[in-house]
Amino acid sequence: MTYRKLQAAALEANLDLKKFGLVIFTWGNVSVRKDEVVAIKPSGVSYDVMKKKDIVIVDLEGRIVEGKLRPSVDLPTHLELYRKFPEIGSIVHTHSPFATAWAQKGRAIPVYGTTHADYFFGEVPCGRFLFEDEMDEYEKNTGKVIIETIGDGNPLAVPGCILQGHGVFAWGKDPKSAVHNAVVLEEIAKMAFYTEAIPGKNIRLPEYILNKHYSRKHGKNATYGQR
Repeated sequence: MTYRKLQAAALEANLDLKKFGLVIFTWGNVSVRKDEVVAIKPSGVSYDVMKKKDIVIVDLEGRIVEGKLRPSVDLPTHLELYRKFPEIGSIVHTHSPFATAWAQKGRAIPVYGTTHADYFFGEVPCGRFLFEDEMDEYEKNTGKVIIETIGDGNPLAVPGCILQGHGVFAWGKDPKSAVHNAVVLEEIAKMAFYTEAIPGKNIRLPEYILNKHYSRKHGKNATYGQR
């Protein structure tokens, strides 16, 4: 069995991180799931030289199925999320600056406007620091903290989170939506930063407006876009 289409999709999504300004150097990765295998960026390989054949294919236990390079060190985080949430088809990890600034502050990103509400059904949650006894399996436990942070609801309703002192994870049903959600998360982090920088009271979006904006784009009777 070959995985060329899966590797191509993962390569394109990883290159999109650079295209949209979410990464520099090798500061990020995208994985894509197809049934019982996952394609992920190889560890430490520059976006400028990465090829389709460099994308590593692993099973859901992390065993290499195809590829000669080592997978991203963040692979165990991705696998924890895939095993918990089968509806997730792709995961993005970045250290995009505005969202990471909120993470370093240890604060969830509040819902200040409808742009946020169009994509996230509530604040962008911020996960805790890992405890010292969680360091031996750091990446795996990072995934467990994300799961702890977002709870057992629909992960596609809040398609991303930040982790205190670390950075950003976003996801979607496919690689295009996962990257899209990562871009949106960075933009709403920037908007929230500027909102709080302006003197005066910070006013959160009323819940009924949040409900309207999210449901008209994602609800069962959504009116946004074309049928």
